[in-house]
Amino acid sequence: MTKAELVSLMAAEAKIPKTSASKALDAFIEGVKKAMKNQEKVTLVGFGTFSVSKRKARKGRNPRTGKEIKIPARSVPKFTPGKALKEAV
Repeated sequence: MTKAELVSLMAAEAKIPKTSASKALDAFIEGVKKAMKNQEKVTLVGFGTFSVSKRKARKGRNPRTGKEIKIPARSVPKFTPGKALKEAV
């Protein structure tokens, strides 16, 4: 499903114009981004939790040359589905 398809679905379900649905989706995405940037969790009961996970620095290998490389530590986004979402799928 693309963003445009999701906006259309949201507009139909909520009986609102597509422009309002698009603004609402954009606001939701920005809110999740800001929270995660501040290392906060976003929990939607029944749907899931967006959080930030930290990866440690590690050694890797360049598949083309076989040379060993260092992969730096970093923070990555993580989504954990809720019980209702797991059961629905």
